[in-house]
Amino acid sequence: MAPSAMSRGNNWTKSLSDAQPVPYWLEDPGKPHPEPALTGAETCDLLVVGGGYSGLWTALIAKERDPGRDVVLLEGREVGWAASGRNGGFCAASLTHGLPNGLARWPEEIHKLQELGARNLDEIEKAVARHSLDCDFERTGEIDVATETYQARELRDWYEEMEREGLADGIEFLDAEAVREQVDSPTFQAGLWDRQGVAMLHPAKLAWGLKRACLALGVRIHERTPALTLKPYGAGMAVRTPYGSVRARKVALGTNIFPNLLKRVRAYTVPVYDYALMTEPLSDEQLTSIGWKNRQGLGDSANQFHYFRLSADNRILWGGYDAIHHYGGRVRAEYDDRPETYAKLAGHFFTCFPQLEGVRFTHAWGGAIDTCSRFSAFFGTAHHGNVAYAAGYTGLGVGATRFGAEVMLDLLAGETTERTSLEMVRKKPLPFPPEPFAWTGIALTKWSLARADSHGGRRNLWLRTMDRLGLGFDS
Repeated sequence: MAPSAMSRGNNWTKSLSDAQPVPYWLEDPGKPHPEPALTGAETCDLLVVGGGYSGLWTALIAKERDPGRDVVLLEGREVGWAASGRNGGFCAASLTHGLPNGLARWPEEIHKLQELGARNLDEIEKAVARHSLDCDFERTGEIDVATETYQARELRDWYEEMEREGLADGIEFLDAEAVREQVDSPTFQAGLWDRQGVAMLHPAKLAWGLKRACLALGVRIHERTPALTLKPYGAGMAVRTPYGSVRARKVALGTNIFPNLLKRVRAYTVPVYDYALMTEPLSDEQLTSIGWKNRQGLGDSANQFHYFRLSADNRILWGGYDAIHHYGGRVRAEYDDRPETYAKLAGHFFTCFPQLEGVRFTHAWGGAIDTCSRFSAFFGTAHHGNVAYAAGYTGLGVGATRFGAEVMLDLLAGETTERTSLEMVRKKPLPFPPEPFAWTGIALTKWSLARADSHGGRRNLWLRTMDRLGLGFDS
């Protein structure tokens, strides 16, 4: 999307004057109280480390598969406080960070991956109903919009390729007039509407709902309990915490961007910071000015892209574009707030929706997500199959983490299933190089992507080389 400022100058900066630097989702009055920290020694059949979506789905599905299984979940702070509670709330069927990435990497498996992804999203919808997860779930779909002529051409070409590959079910190509009938922005030139493959939801409410469902099924949850070490203990494993320990037959690690208890896994991910804004609720008149009656999620087609959506109370969440990696892969609280990115995003917002001039932002926030070199989750085991892990969701984990939970449980059971048989599950991405090479490569890639966006999408030698190595990247 063209990052030009509004024609009337930089008056849009006033829209940020009252924005609170905290995630909108986490301020909900329905936020549950934390469970007590672990003190003393406990034993269990399955220990889950991490209280985000990965850990919560793993604990819940483990109890659904075997109600008699004794399950403990440890969370270092509070359930859903990190990426699971502050993301955009796009729950996608894709397990591969989008169909283009999946088709490029696993062409022989793509139909199976699409089938499993669609089934996974259906299972999430069923779980929302079965456990009464009050998370504003809306199966609206998503429109990928073009804001430049070359992007419109690429969307049409991609739609035709999907038709040839038999992958276009539920996908509709929209020309400029058709896409603006759905959502009216003067920047929109075309769109691809995935009608069934994406749902919108309240991300923090999903995490809190999963927590309640786990507790109802007998999962013992300890918050404010970081897992410090992981070591073999007899036929199982032992985890040390600040005030106690847990001995478990099996362990599932769902810590994602935070340092993995298995040191050899750490090189496969790097933290990237993503930022978002949330507007005040729109009036009926403002909603009418932009249409958006079908409430789809939207994302634009640039390398440095934006994602945007309506909340249940008709606010617009507007995020993306800047993907910030700090030298050394540091994850620090002070990186969660970045006013220079907020100002940039506000300018882009009013370029997209000039008819909303005067709207103010109430919240502005950021946080780290984990990315890997293939931009979709990877999996594995350690300690003779007693430990399983999943990581690398690269910002598209709201839905895919449930699939990752199923994979981890299959791996811990030693089962060969349609999931564990996938090449995507059996093989890992390339690890990132040590510093300063990782930071230099990521910085060069980001510069190249911005240059491609400003040069009609043309990828330079660096990006073409990354593509050939299977490291094609977008923000």
